[in-house]
Amino acid sequence: MKTFFRSAKGQATTEVVLLFPVFMIILFITAKVFALLVLVQKLEISSYYAARRWQLESHRNFQWTAWDDGFLKKDIEAKVRGYIGFDNAAVKGFLSLRDLELSVERTQVWQVVTLTVRTKPAGIKLLCKYNRERVCASPYGADCKRGYDFLCTTGGNLSVIKYVPNRDRPIQFELPGLQ
Repeated sequence: MKTFFRSAKGQATTEVVLLFPVFMIILFITAKVFALLVLVQKLEISSYYAARRWQLESHRNFQWTAWDDGFLKKDIEAKVRGYIGFDNAAVKGFLSLRDLELSVERTQVWQVVTLTVRTKPAGIKLLCKYNRERVCASPYGADCKRGYDFLCTTGGNLSVIKYVPNRDRPIQFELPGLQ
């Protein structure tokens, strides 16, 4: 019996060596999909920050709109860029980030704060081996083509829109008769 175990000793090593690349490919694809989920969560959190800060620090007086659109908007955008990962080359590459845009539209009741992140294609060559028409046959339709473009050719745009009320600013509490 001892001779049988000695001769079969290298079998497990061969299987591990052959399966290791398959495991790494599955791990890499899973990590890229997880990175997309992380990007969506970061975008939600940073859009809440941007909307709330715009709500509390922007002015209703038209004389201050240049300051709001200049300094305040650029400062919020810089903080959001840092949080999402544009300042870190490793995070920017892993999340496939291309550009970020913060826009604010003022209306009479709401201020519409839109945060848009543009991404590069994920760059997973294994998923993009075949052309789009072949992968997205008729039962899948337009959603498959958008997903293929997002992963393989053009990247995509992720946007979050927040509606901020105009009159929800905290005002200092003053007791009557103390002035």
